[in-house]
Amino acid sequence: MAEQKAGTNYTEDSIVSLDWREHIRLRPGMYIGKLGDGSSIDDGIYVLLKEVVDNCIDEHTMGFGRQVEIEVKNGEVKVRDYGRGIPLGKVVDVVSKINTGAKYDSSVFQKSVGLNGVGTKAVNALSSMFQVKSFREGKMKMAEFEKGYLVKEHKEVATKEPNGTEIYFRPDATVFKNYKFVDEYIENQVWNYCYLNAGLSIQLNSKKYLSKNGLLDLLERKTHADDLRYPIVHLKGNDIELAISHTNNYGEEIYSFVNGQHTTQGGTHQQAFREAYVKTIRDYFKKDYDASDIRTGIVAAVSVRVVEPVFESQTKTKLGSINMDVKGPSVKSFMMDYLTKELDNFLHRNPAVADAIKKRIEQSEHERKELSGIKKIANERAKKANLHNRKLRDCKFHFDEVYEGKNKAEMEVKRLETTIFITEGDSASGSITKSRKVETQAVFSLKGKPLNCFGMSKKVVYENEEMNLLQHALNIEQGIEGLRYYNIVIATDADVDGMHIRLLIMTFFLQFFPDLVRNGHVHILETPLFRVRDKKETIYCYSEREKQEAITKLSGKPEITRFKGLGEISPNEFALFIGAEMRTKQVMMSSEDHIQKMLEYYMGKNTMQRQEFIIANLKVEIDKEEV
Repeated sequence: MAEQKAGTNYTEDSIVSLDWREHIRLRPGMYIGKLGDGSSIDDGIYVLLKEVVDNCIDEHTMGFGRQVEIEVKNGEVKVRDYGRGIPLGKVVDVVSKINTGAKYDSSVFQKSVGLNGVGTKAVNALSSMFQVKSFREGKMKMAEFEKGYLVKEHKEVATKEPNGTEIYFRPDATVFKNYKFVDEYIENQVWNYCYLNAGLSIQLNSKKYLSKNGLLDLLERKTHADDLRYPIVHLKGNDIELAISHTNNYGEEIYSFVNGQHTTQGGTHQQAFREAYVKTIRDYFKKDYDASDIRTGIVAAVSVRVVEPVFESQTKTKLGSINMDVKGPSVKSFMMDYLTKELDNFLHRNPAVADAIKKRIEQSEHERKELSGIKKIANERAKKANLHNRKLRDCKFHFDEVYEGKNKAEMEVKRLETTIFITEGDSASGSITKSRKVETQAVFSLKGKPLNCFGMSKKVVYENEEMNLLQHALNIEQGIEGLRYYNIVIATDADVDGMHIRLLIMTFFLQFFPDLVRNGHVHILETPLFRVRDKKETIYCYSEREKQEAITKLSGKPEITRFKGLGEISPNEFALFIGAEMRTKQVMMSSEDHIQKMLEYYMGKNTMQRQEFIIANLKVEIDKEEV
């Protein structure tokens, strides 16, 4: 008999049963995606907020309550709706017992987004303090929890408050380390709720948000009139709403929603829209245009409502394969029927719009054919360059390859962790390569400064070896749907040259692949500027202020090292900065940002306005450090 390895005994003691609180706290990523500190829009603390507000929206959708109040202050959240209120006898159960809720009864919640009875329980389990109040028919019931455990259940009392539910929670700082809510991210969430529920009033920290025209308002806020090739087409029917236009930008910009949930990763409904739009355009013009030519430059918002939607993860960012109804059509056929009728009718009634669409398609077709020969040569050159040996140190995790037969929630968590670091030079890439997490972190090494591609056509992407190899490494040549890594982290030195390289990479993305930025995939790596240490302790500092605080904290005269470049940081130290404690800044675009005007300002010909901007902001940063 072969000798059994130490530590591999498989007995009854190996079987562990966790209650729902312990399971959520042990595997939080399965319920809320990645944890994070709030610096990214998809970090867990925003999912907690969303889970609570979703319940308010479901009440509104069912016709109860036209106002929601949200207050976010000092890391704490309070949400009040004016719906029916949780039945008083079930207040504790609804927020603390898995698989408890009214949404299993489709006659009560026909087309809600939260169907599995987990969302609010996850918020409860992952909060150091959680309080629920239900106001119903002149009575109020309150219960208080800590990390999912009931602390106090109050008796029912009389109240003059109108019906509804109020939830207060404080995310657990031991789970969400150093977390901080970013106002802009919450405001973006609130706007989406308003666009998808025209007429619903949401008050965020005393500021009122309201949309009268739904997805038309969304697209107007996300675009600029100067960019649009024709006025936004707005179509609305039973359980479906669409807003569509075209710009001169590359790629596709599609905002998709299911039952009020922003499906950032798309899904069957988004794919159905893409296919139905192509078919409708081909049929209208009676010409077999290439699908990519039809969709290049499209900007659209798509919302559908379905009975019992099936998402591919608890975070509900991608819709799975479902029917519109148990007895009804599939999402694909529903979308196809709607567009082939309503969009076709619209185009016949608005020939000027149809003509503008045709001109945009023909422009894309011309550019594609002009690029075809260059692309073929560039792709062959990329293969010969042996990308995976020369430029890219890939990670082992391949989402599509390991998805089948695996736990979908666990695979989704790993997919959200996939990261590629774009570095400058061999020394920096070498340090990161040695210290990275091989399973989910990859490294791409740039050679020299990238080309400033502002104002250039996509032809330059194929003619420039570095750009061509980078788009192949990311797998975005055909658009970001095939994006190989969820997080793209620009890792350059914290000096003038490093910041210039950072700007050039950002220009490349914004010029040719703006969806990478719009969808929150691009980040800037923050690495320490100083190391302050004595015989007992080492402190890494990211600013002059942190350095002074470290000097004060350590006794005597500590040793101070100023890191001049990433290559100076040892692999052992780098493991600290690209691991669980990694600091990054997500590159975000506000709705007011006009890409071409922004690039012209920062990356175009030198102007006095830009010089004045740099001088003014440099002074602001210096003043901050001196405070």
